[in-house]
Amino acid sequence: MNKPQSQFVLCINNDGCDDLEVRKIYEVFPDQKAAEDDYVRVIDESGEDYLYPAKCFSPIEIAIDVRENLLRAA
Repeated sequence: MNKPQSQFVLCINNDGCDDLEVRKIYEVFPDQKAAEDDYVRVIDESGEDYLYPAKCFSPIEIAIDVRENLLRAA
């Protein structure tokens, strides 16, 4: 069975979300229910995973070798 590829997003605004940094890349954790309500689940600056409005992020494509380095560093 193939492991799903990690999805990453770029924070483009943090209005009302003090635990997010604009221009920072965050890994998205799959959460279908959250996605249906226009939220994404990411680990924020507190080190915990939380739901944030999807409008705070823009999905990005990352090269496989860069993705592996990001995941290893996390």
